[in-house]
Amino acid sequence: MTKSIDSNTSLADHFLVVRQQSVALCAPLRPEDYVVQPYPDVSPPKWHLGHVTWFFENFILAEYVDGYTPYDTALNWFFNSYYESQGPRITRSNRGNMTRPELSTILDYRRHVDERIAELLASDHREIIRIRELVELGCHHEQQHQELLLTDIKYILGTNPFFPAYTDEPVTTETQAAYQGEYLKVETGLHTIGHEGSGFCWDNELSVHQVYLEDFRLATSLVANGDYLRFMRDGGYERFELWQMEGIEWARSLEVKAPLYWVQDESGKWLHYQLGGGLQPVDPSLPVTHVSWYEADAYARWAGARLPTEFEWEAACKVAGGGVRNDQNWSDRTNFQPLASGDLLGDTWEWTNSAYLPYPRYPRPEGALGEYNGKFMVNQMVLRGGSCATPQSHARVSYRNFFQTDKRWQFTGIRLAWDGLS
Repeated sequence: MTKSIDSNTSLADHFLVVRQQSVALCAPLRPEDYVVQPYPDVSPPKWHLGHVTWFFENFILAEYVDGYTPYDTALNWFFNSYYESQGPRITRSNRGNMTRPELSTILDYRRHVDERIAELLASDHREIIRIRELVELGCHHEQQHQELLLTDIKYILGTNPFFPAYTDEPVTTETQAAYQGEYLKVETGLHTIGHEGSGFCWDNELSVHQVYLEDFRLATSLVANGDYLRFMRDGGYERFELWQMEGIEWARSLEVKAPLYWVQDESGKWLHYQLGGGLQPVDPSLPVTHVSWYEADAYARWAGARLPTEFEWEAACKVAGGGVRNDQNWSDRTNFQPLASGDLLGDTWEWTNSAYLPYPRYPRPEGALGEYNGKFMVNQMVLRGGSCATPQSHARVSYRNFFQTDKRWQFTGIRLAWDGLS
């Protein structure tokens, strides 16, 4: 995991900004919203605020501060997520039962740890270089949880029958017409894959290696809501020939055969829940989001296309000059709506047809931090691109996200690929 904060940046200031951002993201919530867990994959906001704090305390303060007194050792059981080496923990699906400790205690826990980390960074500790590396890692970890926090909040509010809005800011829309029917063309040859340079990356983005790809095309636009509506109206959820076997069984079990957060009103018009504004009519020009890999794969087959591999996606992103043509998809972070920007970064996480596996010479870290990515490299598919909820500094060409094939509470979308150049 290489560095991303240069010598001209105050790590202590960056740490405090990241920590304050997590609390700010929760500001629109009501007290009751902090605790609920309507789905096993969704963690209560209060848990996120505590877990990222435990990460700093457990892996830095307890390790490097002589005689450090933990805020409350009982919190370890609540806030250890999946680190087997760090002792017993609450079952993930039971995090919503954590009515105590109350929110005020969690916020006090955060202040305690923030003060101790600030003191440690200002010290002349013999291990200050390693401490700085771990604080930076913890900041990136917390930023990952900020994205999870937003998507978990959306599930908490978006599955509530009152559909309360997270923010009253109107949803921004952008036309997608300018990008329809255009392709990024990548010719046969060897392509470099993996994180290059000295900027921060996760261990699963390493090591750099080459892959051989044959001619292919990648759509410059994401699949839009209007496109997906046509798939639905063509009986897409019932046509078994479009789906993998597991996928059609999953689709048949859906109460609503549509993307997550879509509902029909009494007239049959489709609405979807948005963080900005709550329940709103589906805009046909915006990218379809909150679809599973099963849905993405079936839609691609219906459209006479396929999903790209993660290697094709990365190669095409580099052909496009790094994936971001402008900053419009970073200009409004108040309602977290993917735009039809034509960029490969920052709108939706894009499903690929690649299983999540280690790269050649994968440098799995030793110790507890080796559990961060490596042990999840089984039975999951890779997503690329970053979403409207991803911190901008995390949306890079080599970033690899991963989820099981049925997951769709993240901002997941679809970009199509085809064999050949024409």
